[in-house]
Amino acid sequence: MNILLIHQNFPGQFKHLGPALAQQGHTVKAFILRKGEVTQWQGIEVLPYMPARSSTPDIHPWLIDFETKTIRAEACYRAALQLRQQGFSPDVIVAHPGWGESLFLKEVWPKARLGIYCEFYYKTQDADVGFDPEFRTPDDAEACRIQLKNLNNQQHFEVADTGLSPTHWQASTFPEPFRSRITVIHDGIDTQQLKPNSDIKLQLHKDPVLDLTKANEVITFVNRNLEPYRGYHIFMRALPAILKRRPKAHVLIVGGNDVSYGARPTSGNWKDLFINEVRPSISDSDWARVHFLGNLGYAEFIAMMQLSTVHVYLTYPFVLSWSLLESMSLGCAIVASDTPPLKEAIFHNDTGRLVNFFDPAGLTDQVVDLCEDAKAREKLGQAARDFAIANYDLATVCLPRQLQWVQALADHRSG
Repeated sequence: MNILLIHQNFPGQFKHLGPALAQQGHTVKAFILRKGEVTQWQGIEVLPYMPARSSTPDIHPWLIDFETKTIRAEACYRAALQLRQQGFSPDVIVAHPGWGESLFLKEVWPKARLGIYCEFYYKTQDADVGFDPEFRTPDDAEACRIQLKNLNNQQHFEVADTGLSPTHWQASTFPEPFRSRITVIHDGIDTQQLKPNSDIKLQLHKDPVLDLTKANEVITFVNRNLEPYRGYHIFMRALPAILKRRPKAHVLIVGGNDVSYGARPTSGNWKDLFINEVRPSISDSDWARVHFLGNLGYAEFIAMMQLSTVHVYLTYPFVLSWSLLESMSLGCAIVASDTPPLKEAIFHNDTGRLVNFFDPAGLTDQVVDLCEDAKAREKLGQAARDFAIANYDLATVCLPRQLQWVQALADHRSG
């Protein structure tokens, strides 16, 4: 079978699926947005392409997003034409459509079956937009912009044969009739690599150097970038009370200073903005126990999470972070926000604790309670790991189902 993978940042969500398809003996090629030569990666021929132009200056701001995706879709379309001229015809195309690239591929290969990765459908209610009143936009036209932001999704509904979504909640954001064509299979967590380690040690290169083990009390918080979408402001507002009530705890905060989701602050960055807000309420001795680690390498991230006494995960109603499921696999005792994406993974007093997203005092109470209760931590951590293995394990659950999903696409084409 000939398979074409499309992802602007390949391999992205196809990190495991692509190589597994190649190992099955299929011919697998992938398009990636970058300059350079054709390369090989784990049995996959990776084909670069580049847009021929950039966005139009002074275009209507509501249309910037769709024009950008159209430009990328055209570039991918022209790269596909060249690939067809070389004699390649895919039976199945699997694409992340979020940047638009796969929009016109059925024009090149009308008989190919197209499956799209359905990460999120933008909504003006019951999701991320308007969820946090502190950052709600005063612009009454925001709903208009969001409506147009879905043009790419809607156009893909016309050409895609089926969809794949990592969680039930993310799939639920998509409207019918396409929602019924979406299969829910998570990307998968390597639960054999991500497992507890009671002997873990972590050295922080501070002045002086700080060595941490499981004998230390460690509270962890992880974002890709420290920002409101992932509850950074709520965690920081709970921090003064947490530090006072847990005088020996070290707090490890992971994340960059940029923005992954949502708007930027009017000046500076979110990290410093909320440090400046809470720092007057924290003594110098307590602040010395707060460690901002920036963006960690994966091995360091695993070590930190293995060290964690209590892990905090907060999010708007939005895409569920891999780090949450990874922390479950690592057996962490988790305090998480009681927001819709969490409710299919964290069950209160079973696989973790849930707390109102907007309640720093409630968050503090839950963190402190777990710091004081080793039996509760052990119970929650074991249940979290068991749930991750049963529902999100890469080798035994997710990857086999993904491969079946691809095969079903091919079978339907030949049937």
